[in-house]
Amino acid sequence: MTQIAIIAALPGELAPLVKGWRYERRGSIHLWRSTSVDAEIIAACAGAGVACAARAFAAAESFGAIDQVLSVGWVGALSEAYEPGRAYRCSGVIDQRTGERYETVEAITPAKTLLVTSPRVADEAEKQRLSAAYSAALVDMEAAAIARLAAMRQIPFHCIKGVSDGFHDRLPDFNRFIDAQGQMQMGKLIVYALLHPICWPALVRMGENSKSAARAMAAAVLDLLRQAQSAQ
Repeated sequence: MTQIAIIAALPGELAPLVKGWRYERRGSIHLWRSTSVDAEIIAACAGAGVACAARAFAAAESFGAIDQVLSVGWVGALSEAYEPGRAYRCSGVIDQRTGERYETVEAITPAKTLLVTSPRVADEAEKQRLSAAYSAALVDMEAAAIARLAAMRQIPFHCIKGVSDGFHDRLPDFNRFIDAQGQMQMGKLIVYALLHPICWPALVRMGENSKSAARAMAAAVLDLLRQAQSAQ
């Protein structure tokens, strides 16, 4: 039976996809599974950042050797051409820390959408810098770790990302609300927002865009899985 792993950072990124799937939790790691006649699909998330992504991958792999892996999750846009609320298939991933580059299965298509993985949530100024430095379209905090693990195992790697915030969106510094284990401290974020009402419109807009992006990612993942099954 084919084993397919879907790795994200936060449960909200996977929520529309994994409705009705079997769920379990191992500490900070959330796991969902769905089994068909010829494939088992495992979705996992463990928090923000490359270390959390590696833990989620290891948890998914505990069910057996993985044959394909998808990196899924919310990203920031590094170009006005990439719209909040929409999902995109990436052709390649760049690790900002090391400069390593990884191709996805989609690299063979004419459309090129590069993603750069950063160790921090990128604000507006950092987005502009990353766009200029890497000619990338999107930024996240996890995909490079999944790409590296896929390359080590020589398994197909896909990257499907949904845009939660646009190129010029001005948002609070989310880095201050992510703890050392990559978990979002929602209580601190809520208190901050209550004390800074000027942030409310941007946060509401980001929340709406994130929900739309999660639905778009779910549709893109299901479409990819259908294509894979029909090709067998």
